[in-house]
Amino acid sequence: MAKTKEAAFIGSIDQGTSSTRFIIYDRDSRCVGSHQVEFTQLYPQAGWVEHDPMEILESVKVCMAKAVDKASAEGHNVDAALKAIGLTNQRETTLVWSKSTGRPLYNAIVWMDVRTTSVCRRLEKEMPGGRTHFVETCGLPISTYFSAMKLIWLMENVDAVKEGIEKKDALFGTVDSWLIWNLTGGVNGGLHVTDVSNASRTMLMNLKTLEWDKHTLETLKIPAEILPKIVSNSEIIGKITEGWPLVGFPIAGCLGDQHAAMVGQACKKGEAKSTYGTGAFILRNTGEEVVHSTHGLLTTLAFKLGSKAPANYALEGSIAIAGAAVQWLRDSLGVIKSASEIEELASQVDNTGGVYFVPAFNGLFAPWWRDDARGVCIGITRFTSKAHIARAVLESMCFQVKDVLDSMHKDAAGSEEEEFLLRVDGGATVNNLLIQIQADLLGSPVVRPADIETTALGAAYAAGLAVGVWTEEEIFASGEKSKSDTTFRPKLNEELRKKKVDSWFKAVERTFDLADLSI
Repeated sequence: MAKTKEAAFIGSIDQGTSSTRFIIYDRDSRCVGSHQVEFTQLYPQAGWVEHDPMEILESVKVCMAKAVDKASAEGHNVDAALKAIGLTNQRETTLVWSKSTGRPLYNAIVWMDVRTTSVCRRLEKEMPGGRTHFVETCGLPISTYFSAMKLIWLMENVDAVKEGIEKKDALFGTVDSWLIWNLTGGVNGGLHVTDVSNASRTMLMNLKTLEWDKHTLETLKIPAEILPKIVSNSEIIGKITEGWPLVGFPIAGCLGDQHAAMVGQACKKGEAKSTYGTGAFILRNTGEEVVHSTHGLLTTLAFKLGSKAPANYALEGSIAIAGAAVQWLRDSLGVIKSASEIEELASQVDNTGGVYFVPAFNGLFAPWWRDDARGVCIGITRFTSKAHIARAVLESMCFQVKDVLDSMHKDAAGSEEEEFLLRVDGGATVNNLLIQIQADLLGSPVVRPADIETTALGAAYAAGLAVGVWTEEEIFASGEKSKSDTTFRPKLNEELRKKKVDSWFKAVERTFDLADLSI
């Protein structure tokens, strides 16, 4: 991408909900070495989801070492040409650990976990503004989704956390903070930081000042001393210490995964992207303007590419279950043996045969915000086959994305692109049928880049920008990759599209108020 010919590599740690990757990119954004490992998902109770923080650390260490080995085996001198490392992570997942021992005081509570429902209901009753009490400050409603609610649960229910806070030995952070603290020394001077994008997902950061909001902390009784320092997405944060691969190299970029994907997709003001992973996350860049949604979306920070750079903001719609529904078909029902099989199975039928599947396993996020919802599969007849159900699962991902985009269009009325294009990325987008269904249900084109792993690429861009490998103009250069992109155009007629959407709404309504069904 850059004009100088000097060799330069950027490493990218991509720590997701179900796996960790480390990718090494050259200056032309090409992968020269990568490694990925899956880690354990823990489900202690219905609706609870946890990770072992130590397993996450080990997965990062393994991926870094293996990726360097692979790049070296291909003749690349990583040690000589690596300039910096970027980091991107699953957002909202919450940890508290001991700064004296370095040990977690409880497992990481994952973003989709709903154990904090009672905390949320209590706060909604106590706060004068109810569910939207903190929206003006942080852009987020009171919800099980966000880190502050998980932290309150830990403070109220885990003795080790209570004691750690009382003894001033506890540190709070999302996964980025946990990794950076360990990468930069841990108990031996590790840096306790987070970036503005991850901080914006806690409910505790003021969107305008980009600092922890004192009034919110006081209201929620969260001690400020356990919080990390907030930094930008693109600056030299610290150096990797002994005990890790790539000792001495700087960590120079950090973003939450969806914000990294925005940078990787080069989303400028007015442009939107959808990342399909365990969940699906649709963000639309609103530029330097904070836009508060009136249609069930979140206001969040998009990115701030440098300590003195302006902040870009975004509207976001978060979908809890997307690819996780495919994993459920594979792991819980045994309908398919691998996630990749769903495309072939769903392609055996031309439609769902009237079957609609709503994967409200842990409630519904945007734009519904119903934590009392539970999954339903309706319209089943004797005609229904597993192919129909597989296709309905794919359609459910696309319907949910459409719901969010419809809300975005309403919130952004008057500022639409002449022809709206949805940019897509994430592992599930290798599925051509899925993306064609998405275009059909939207009635507008969907663009898939040649490199669908834009989350890792975005973190690399942020790090490379900080150390001069790329300029911001190069990263956001329009049309640079258009020749290798694939565009899916809608084929469904408008009348059938409308009927399918109406049926989808009926199915969604059936999910409400099901959380207390008897076992």
